[in-house]
Amino acid sequence: MDLMGCGTALVTPFRRDGGVDEPALHALVNWQIEQGIDFLVPCGTTGEASTLTEAEWLHVVESVVGSAAGRVPVIAGCTHNATHEAVARAKKLTGIWGLSGILTANPYYNRPGQEGQYRHFRAIAEAVELPVVLYNIPSRTGANLEPATVLRLAEIPNIIGIKESSGNLTQITELLTTAPRNFKVFAGDDGIALPVLSLGAAGLISVASNAIPHEMTAMVRSALENDWTTARRINRQFFRLMQAHFWEASPAPVKAVLSMLGKGEDVLRLPMIPVSGDTRRKLERLVGELGLLVGLPPTGEDLRMY
Repeated sequence: MDLMGCGTALVTPFRRDGGVDEPALHALVNWQIEQGIDFLVPCGTTGEASTLTEAEWLHVVESVVGSAAGRVPVIAGCTHNATHEAVARAKKLTGIWGLSGILTANPYYNRPGQEGQYRHFRAIAEAVELPVVLYNIPSRTGANLEPATVLRLAEIPNIIGIKESSGNLTQITELLTTAPRNFKVFAGDDGIALPVLSLGAAGLISVASNAIPHEMTAMVRSALENDWTTARRINRQFFRLMQAHFWEASPAPVKAVLSMLGKGEDVLRLPMIPVSGDTRRKLERLVGELGLLVGLPPTGEDLRMY
């Protein structure tokens, strides 16, 4: 699997009664693909995976794979802080025909050292044949996966890459300059996507692309094709929205924006709550200034309109 480009860390739409909104999820997947997104990542941080029951988590992954119908790769979030539980869940994913791989983050709360993380990720990878993408997000998990440990893990055949969300450009640069050429490093933060892509990343796993998949895909593809003039222009135009998605705890802001675009209800599961009234007004003003409420960008092949 030659995974490259812009992937969306999908939100999980909920109904007003709190259940998973499957029609909204199906519509969101179709819209993402129509807008040109390169791959989809359900049940990650943005998908509120930690609030889903195991049955819901599995069903959301199955639904996204079914809706995608082979049109784009689907990489399912599969994270747990107990290694045996993470392994058990990864094995369950192997029963989903058409799933392209799994994304698994640092074991949270336990804050293991480098050897503990190495053994954790190795156990997951060795339990399945699916491609595995590591996910380093120390701000949420309390553990940082260092480049030296990533290089050890890259020796395991089905560990194919990493989503790097440390925000540490020095660390990411070290990884990009020392990892094997076939090991994929993905930017995990919209705001520093262009610097990471300029250093040789294979793409971006994006929050912003939930709301602006066409634009984020165009930006990433332009960067990968060394069209930095276009990439910078798009980044400049939508950078405020990328930042706005973190004005409050994610994914509350992006869910608010999606509701403004008619892409689902603005419903989250506790302990996550919708954005405050003040933040909502600021988001509405920003989305309006960007012209997103007037009409969505055109679908189709021409991603170079920007």
